[in-house]
Amino acid sequence: MRILIIEDEITLNRTLQEGLTDFGYQVDTAENYKDAEYFIDIRNYDLVLTDWMLPDGDGIELCKIVKNRSSRTAVVILSARDDKESEIEALKSGADDFIKKPFDFDILLARIEARLRFGGTNIIEIDDLIINPDEEKIEYAGEEIELKGKPFEVLTHLARHRDQIVSKEQLLDAIWEEPELVTPNVIEVAINQIRQKMDKPLNISTIETIRRRGYRFCYPNTVEDKTKASS
Repeated sequence: MRILIIEDEITLNRTLQEGLTDFGYQVDTAENYKDAEYFIDIRNYDLVLTDWMLPDGDGIELCKIVKNRSSRTAVVILSARDDKESEIEALKSGADDFIKKPFDFDILLARIEARLRFGGTNIIEIDDLIINPDEEKIEYAGEEIELKGKPFEVLTHLARHRDQIVSKEQLLDAIWEEPELVTPNVIEVAINQIRQKMDKPLNISTIETIRRRGYRFCYPNTVEDKTKASS
């Protein structure tokens, strides 16, 4: 499970990061609105934990951005505001929970776990193709496809952003924990495995290479359809 923490109070930000990491969550952190937008754009989160008041923006507006991109992503608003009206405003804006500062970490953790339990489905279904990120499982027309590890994560990320061209750098940032330690060639390797283990045997095309820009998820076009289209 991946969580994004958006909190401008540095000590609290680090405390939350360390605490959630200790409980097995993958955690990214931002201290302002601009950096939060960057992470929301390149990665898919199970939950976003954001302060209401940020130095350059509003956590409520970030909540709306998150929900527009993925309604299944849970959003928890943290705020020093303790009035009923603020809590109602946050929930009506799309937030799944509202927690007043100061708070007990154990209670916060329990409420995060509850939100993740009741979150929406993470499964991607496109025609005959079903991608289940939680179980690292792919099915095509009822047949299970053996694709695991980074190739599976690359395919899943591109499928979630199927209306966009995604660069190698964006894929590295979204999938690799330490992208600066690997070269962009690992993306080419992953794409090749997807094509060899999945596209070629099934006679479909899932990923299109956009020269000098990156990759785009292109299913349900079949290889045959693309050949006809280009002829």
